[in-house]
Amino acid sequence: MKLFAAPLQGYTDAPFRHWHAALYGGVDAYYAPFLRVEKQAPASKALRDITSPLNANHTLVPQIIFNSADEFRLLVDTLTGLGYRRVDLNMGCPFPPQVHRGRGAGYVARPNAWRSLLDAMTHYPDVSFSIKMRLGAEQPDEWLMVAPMLNDMPLTSVTLHPRTARQQYRGDLYLDMADRFIDTVRHPVVFNGEITTPAQYEAIVTRYPSLDGVMIGRGLLGRPSLCAEIAAGREWSSEQQRLKLIELHDHLFEHYSGILCGDTQLLGRMKTFWDYLPLPDKRVTKQIAKSRTLAAYHAALLNFRAM
Repeated sequence: MKLFAAPLQGYTDAPFRHWHAALYGGVDAYYAPFLRVEKQAPASKALRDITSPLNANHTLVPQIIFNSADEFRLLVDTLTGLGYRRVDLNMGCPFPPQVHRGRGAGYVARPNAWRSLLDAMTHYPDVSFSIKMRLGAEQPDEWLMVAPMLNDMPLTSVTLHPRTARQQYRGDLYLDMADRFIDTVRHPVVFNGEITTPAQYEAIVTRYPSLDGVMIGRGLLGRPSLCAEIAAGREWSSEQQRLKLIELHDHLFEHYSGILCGDTQLLGRMKTFWDYLPLPDKRVTKQIAKSRTLAAYHAALLNFRAM
């Protein structure tokens, strides 16, 4: 069973991917946060991430988000010009600014747009495409409108997050609809959603033994050792997790210290490191959140380091 790291804007950038791969392993491929068109050109920040030398130690799959075949072609041409021959199509982003523009999960219920996309994809016979998608924007059966075209597309896999965009990351997964999706789609399917422990991983692969793989996003941010634990078939002790997490933090702190301007930027960036981490002592979490200086931030971490 393949293990993939999902893209999360503002979290899984090249430094995180680099040091996660170096310290943990267990991930078959990391998906980059999406590249989009901005002022009629590919967004420069995302391009810097995709072309970073820090990507050298892991397999990176660039992802694009678009609302038309024209945007699709512009982004694919950009990536193939950089040497990429594998591109993931984002049809799962649930955030309203993207959905309202017909991007991400907003693309799912647009049959005419899918027809144009299917035609555009035929012009790139040397590119391996995959799709990461939700069941729909508003309703979990919206994907049925485009299922025939989805099956006709030249795809290596389809990653499904069985929620709608309206749900964001809340509420139950539509597993019954996921059953139907897996039975209907002719491409290899990767499952994504609410996998935060090895036990949850086992439950999903037991329910869906035909899966091509599992993609983990927020679960990997909250437990960076998760894929390594799954790959090795054994859980890490809390002490192993803590020590490796400190190592990951320190590498990222050193990296960002060298590229960010001033303590305020550095502090803001490092605070996001803890957003998904359920620290055993909630006081440490509060101290990190309240820190206004690097001295206060380091003081808060002393308690975690000494646990």
